[in-house]
Amino acid sequence: METLGSRTVYTNPWLEVREDDIRRPDGSTGIYGVVTRPDFAMIVPREDDRLLLVEQFRYPLGQRRWEFPAGTLPDRAAADPVDLAHRELREETGLRAARLTYLGLLDAAPATLAQRGRVYLATDLTHGDPEREPEEQDMSMSWFARDTIETMIRTGEITDAQTLAAYSFLLLHERAGEASGGGA
Repeated sequence: METLGSRTVYTNPWLEVREDDIRRPDGSTGIYGVVTRPDFAMIVPREDDRLLLVEQFRYPLGQRRWEFPAGTLPDRAAADPVDLAHRELREETGLRAARLTYLGLLDAAPATLAQRGRVYLATDLTHGDPEREPEEQDMSMSWFARDTIETMIRTGEITDAQTLAAYSFLLLHERAGEASGGGA
C-alpha cells in the first residue's frame, strides 16, 4: 500500500489518531485510520513460583481487569525499554528488580494500532511502596500461583491480550531453559 497523504484528526496525552489516504495494490484508493501510541513495557514479576498481577478499572470495558504491570511514559514520550520496564514496575507495584530478562516483542493490535510492547521477566525483587499515577489510584495487586492464573485465563477472568502473550512468552522462556538444562 502507498500512503498518499496523512492528517492528524485527534490527539491527547496518550494517543494520536490519524487518517491516511492510501492507494491499494490494485490502484484503488481509500482511507486508513491509525491510532498511534508510544511503545510500552510489560513486566512479569516472579517470586518463587508466584506471579504478580495488578487489577484496575478499564474505562473502555467498564470493568476491572487483571493484567501484568505495563505502561508507557506520559505525554507520548519515548523511552529506553529497559528503563521503562523498571519505571513501570516500581510505579505500579513498588517492586524493584535486580534482574530483568527480555522475553519478547509483541504488536498490541496491528490492524489499527501503531504500538509495540517489550515483555520482561522481573526477578530478584525488592519490595517497596507503589508510586502510582493519578489514573492508577484504584489499582490493586496480588500474587498468584500458576494454576490459579491458568484457571483465571480459562474462565475469562484474565482477558488482556498483552497479558496472555506475556504469559506465553514466559512459558516459552522456561521451556527453552529446561531444554538447555539451565532452568528458568
